[in-house]
Amino acid sequence: MFPWRLARDLAYLTLGAGVLALAMVLFLIPARLAAGGVSGLSLVLHHYTGWPIGAMVFAFNVPLFLLGWRYLGGPRFAWRTVYATAVFSAVIDLLPLVGPLPVLTDDPVLQVLYGGVVSGIGAGLIYRGKGTSGGTDILARILAHRWSIPMAQSYLTSDALVLLAAGATFGWEKALYALVVLYVAGLTAEGVHQGANVARTALIITERPQEVARAILERLDRGATIFPATGAYTGQPRPVVYCVLPRSDVARLKLLVREIDPRAFMVVGQAHEVLGEGFRPWTEIE
Repeated sequence: MFPWRLARDLAYLTLGAGVLALAMVLFLIPARLAAGGVSGLSLVLHHYTGWPIGAMVFAFNVPLFLLGWRYLGGPRFAWRTVYATAVFSAVIDLLPLVGPLPVLTDDPVLQVLYGGVVSGIGAGLIYRGKGTSGGTDILARILAHRWSIPMAQSYLTSDALVLLAAGATFGWEKALYALVVLYVAGLTAEGVHQGANVARTALIITERPQEVARAILERLDRGATIFPATGAYTGQPRPVVYCVLPRSDVARLKLLVREIDPRAFMVVGQAHEVLGEGFRPWTEIE
């Protein structure tokens, strides 16, 4: 790994873990929102024992580190996750010692929304540093990388037991709020992690494929591929034009296709990551 890439990853991990800890200290802990994972479990246990939340987070993560070592890249994964978890745990326990923390809001809805968004930003930055903050983040990344399960769905699935414990401890209304935090955090983390790599794909079935492809090349400055295909009902040739483009170009593509062939059939999808010319270069992949 080049030194600048290592420095970049460390910056992502440090900033992400700090932001994630701030979400806990400023929003989730004061509101008693045990939003799943090891941190949520630690908050529940803190209610009964008074033990430091950060210290419990790190201790409970030790067995999960072993899972991450097995499924998420061995030593390279381990040091990133241990580092992010250590920073996250330390900030949670040390920040209150610096001085009284401000009470930003007592509104439970604002606590849910800001807690979810801020924690999602922190988690997404940690993912960009190729690590996790431990806990169910490890399970979410295993599910996402090995079985392509969206992170938002992974959070909701893996944190169900913690939410039940939180409901029994803090009340079921708090558990419902925590469920919303999980959902918001998952969506935010996915957006921050993927960033500008999210693009759109288009499949265009048209009787004028050469003209459509040429217009994409010349007027949108994007590549296109023509696939031979056959209509299942008519049995006639129906070439398919395939292209990948930024979200901002989708509206222009629709107008372009309508202008050339108003009878065309077009499907627009989402690509979570695009590698190659015009998008993310292969040199950034390690």
